[in-house]
Amino acid sequence: MPKRDNISMSVIRRLPRYYRFLSELKDNGVVRISSRELSDKMGFTASQIRQDLNCFGGFGQQGYGYIVEQLYNEIGNILGLSNRFNAILIGAGNLGRAVSTHMSFESRGFTLTAIFDSNESLIGKKIRDITIQNIDNLEAVCKDRTPDMAILCIPRDSVAALADRLYHLGIKNYWNFSHYDLAIRYPDVIVENVHLSDSLMTLCYRMSNKSEDIREI
Repeated sequence: MPKRDNISMSVIRRLPRYYRFLSELKDNGVVRISSRELSDKMGFTASQIRQDLNCFGGFGQQGYGYIVEQLYNEIGNILGLSNRFNAILIGAGNLGRAVSTHMSFESRGFTLTAIFDSNESLIGKKIRDITIQNIDNLEAVCKDRTPDMAILCIPRDSVAALADRLYHLGIKNYWNFSHYDLAIRYPDVIVENVHLSDSLMTLCYRMSNKSEDIREI
């Protein structure tokens, strides 16, 4: 099996989509599927699917295809979804509340352990049975709960003042909704940036160019 650090991010970013589609197939009672059938459902070429899965050793048999539940479990293991990384969320406004309420952290490898905000009107309220704490308590709470990751649901101009505190607490993994580029300031951090506006503009482009055959690669 190839070293995991030699696998491109484009392949890794496709794994959650495979996992999601396989979950739907499993729930619908599908036992076995070929790369061609998976291709028809997902919009990737069969060759691309085989190449992606072969990066991790390959899980199918020629002429037989893939066992759906087995492949689903294997991809879950590759993604590390059985981990329970401790996460904290900063920013309990509309976005932070939506993320913390509707995201199934436990089935995605994380446990949400604390939520922080600076708004006095929010402090003391609960989301998912987690009491929103004052951001002034960040160091004390993190010392006790040793988070592995922080979710940033605060405005971009609020992150700079907070970034050094988080970094010096040893938090070097971020799910970042803030549009602040943490990786430039701290090159050794792992960041997944979520730009909802970028996604919306991409949709606008695709709607404006319907005649183009745009495929994911």
